[in-house]
Amino acid sequence: MASLLELKEIFRSADAVCFDVDSTVIREEGIDELAKFCGVGDAVAEMTRRAMGGSVTFKAALTARLGLIRPSYEQVQKLISDNPPELTPGIRELVSRLHERGVQVFLVSGGFQSIVEHVALQLNIPTANVFANRLKFYFNGEYAGFDETQLTSESGGKGKVITHLKEQFHFKKVVMIGDGATDMEACPPGDCFIGFGGNVIRKQVKEKAKWYITHFDELLKELEER
Repeated sequence: MASLLELKEIFRSADAVCFDVDSTVIREEGIDELAKFCGVGDAVAEMTRRAMGGSVTFKAALTARLGLIRPSYEQVQKLISDNPPELTPGIRELVSRLHERGVQVFLVSGGFQSIVEHVALQLNIPTANVFANRLKFYFNGEYAGFDETQLTSESGGKGKVITHLKEQFHFKKVVMIGDGATDMEACPPGDCFIGFGGNVIRKQVKEKAKWYITHFDELLKELEER
């Protein structure tokens, strides 16, 4: 098991950094915001709490929550335009600094492609570097399910994305940063996990992560060490 010093060295020399999005890169949980917008916020929040407890698979929880929300294409677009996701303080500077160092930055999320791509645009992250779930719609714009072939649609999906990135780009060191258990579980195959508690503190992650931060400035300072 790597020590904290070793994890910091991996972060400083990483060729790729993957960020979770909900409650990490942005302050909100995208699916909960969509549920509130569609008028089923409380019911979906309760489902989310149960899912976080790990009693159901990620795909089953996602299917159940989306079955309750049934968002139309128009509702998703209106949510993004009326209530755009709020970036977490410090993330813009951190991503910019990583880009300056030639580090590839990816957004790896159990949230929705349309929302995550909007976030990527604000951070100058190419949409090809976004891995998230795709909502499907009928021709009239009504909800038609989600793309179950996406790696992020199932439990362990974030680890599968990292494996895919290593195989495709031959990255030697990949860092995963996030607030939740699904982010922590992605290491391995990720080489370093950094727990983030700047928006919400998940007890399990705070207790188990060797490296736990509450502000992205801590990582910016780490990059200045070199």
